[in-house]
Amino acid sequence: MQADRSRIFGPALAGAALGAMALSLAFADRPVATFMFQTMHDSRAPFAALGHIVDALEFAATLVLLWSFWVVARGQKFGPKGQIALRTCLALFVALGVKELLKLAFGRTWPETWTCGNPSFIRDGAFGFSPFHGGAGWSSFPSGHETLTCAVAACLWVLVPRLRPFCVLVVVLVALGLLVADYHWLSDIFAGGLIGSLVGVFVARLELPPVPAKT
Repeated sequence: MQADRSRIFGPALAGAALGAMALSLAFADRPVATFMFQTMHDSRAPFAALGHIVDALEFAATLVLLWSFWVVARGQKFGPKGQIALRTCLALFVALGVKELLKLAFGRTWPETWTCGNPSFIRDGAFGFSPFHGGAGWSSFPSGHETLTCAVAACLWVLVPRLRPFCVLVVVLVALGLLVADYHWLSDIFAGGLIGSLVGVFVARLELPPVPAKT
């Protein structure tokens, strides 16, 4: 029964995220970005700081990766907790590569101008996609911060159920920071959440073949 609910819940949640993303693109992105710029521009520093949560996740994943190299070099095996840590680390790094490819593929402009005079909605009225344009000014979609956060959270959601409240809290905080600071469109955040969650669940459930013994 639990497995049946899981098979239904997963696609339903993904469908809801896709629907929310489509509705945001059509109706919410521009009004929300304009509202945040007009009301929060001078007081968004605390919300912008929430993005550093992702920096902490990346730092922790790097430490786990270095530790895993040491374990392998010593010919040791990963225990249950070590396997969880390694899978969560791998989920983040897989999501990192996926989101960079998607940012290039979609080529979306940002809500505001952040770097090298990039065209933006607030300054220039720019709103749209330029697939494979390239450049930092055309890499808003999907949100990388939300992608990485949800990859880690989804992986832990599957592997360590008792951490689920913490996972939800971290995802919400990062999304709130990105939205209120006007760093991303609302649809960017929905897309990052969906992509990161798919990566995290995939890595958590991936069955790895056993390493053959030396002969």
